[in-house]
Amino acid sequence: MKRRPFIKSLGAIGGSLFAANSFATLTAKEYRQLDDDFAGQYKIITASDGHYGQPDTDYEKSHSDLVKAIWKEKATDFIVFNGDLIHDEPQFMMQVKEVYDSIKMPYYVNKGNHDRVDPMRWKAIWGQDQDTGFIHDEKFGVILLNCSNEAGDYLCANLDYLQAKLYQYSSLESILVFIHISQNDWTRHGIACEDFLSTISEYDNVKATFHGHDHDVDGIMWNRKKPYFWSGHFGGSWGNPSPSYRVIELGEDGRMRTALKRVSDGEILNAHLV
Repeated sequence: MKRRPFIKSLGAIGGSLFAANSFATLTAKEYRQLDDDFAGQYKIITASDGHYGQPDTDYEKSHSDLVKAIWKEKATDFIVFNGDLIHDEPQFMMQVKEVYDSIKMPYYVNKGNHDRVDPMRWKAIWGQDQDTGFIHDEKFGVILLNCSNEAGDYLCANLDYLQAKLYQYSSLESILVFIHISQNDWTRHGIACEDFLSTISEYDNVKATFHGHDHDVDGIMWNRKKPYFWSGHFGGSWGNPSPSYRVIELGEDGRMRTALKRVSDGEILNAHLV
């Protein structure tokens, strides 16, 4: 999948949906112009697919570059590393943790299909379960969902856990959901999990769902008026030519704006207002 035609098609879709869903695809200039009237209350960074330890890649540099890019961002509340933290070998999990710890910002991790450690070791290293959720500042909920196992199989999310958390957070203004593998087969590496999509659609306060996994996808898709975002990749041996990360901002008025940024220089590659 070539990135530029994909982004162009997203822009066309976004324009047609703006009136019905209060959605807009923004140019980099338009995104920056919103600084004057978008009262951002919270800022989250999400990055995926670092693949620390993958042979024949400069994974140390790709992680160092991301850390430097994150340091340049202002007023970040927390970071979500959305899966494929390592590349298969469990020995690298503690090493990548040292990298994340060096950022000196709050962060959370999600499990991807290359993060091949068992649930007990995952919790021992990261201090969180493979499925976890929390309320930030008593304002919005965050749900992180596992989608794989030690064999690297592609799995549907734990629907019971998802439903319980969505119900628990139903009184909050917004919920953000993070899951590494797309739960729809609309990408080459997605998986068909109809019950997941149906459940997400039942909660008006689910603001968006965020994926990694597909290194060559970095825009937005829609299902039942719900947006699903991708973040490309910042490591690994394949995918879009520009390593990237995504900035998510929640505004005081309930809107959300998000921008995919290039790791090397912070250039905005695509942006949306929801």
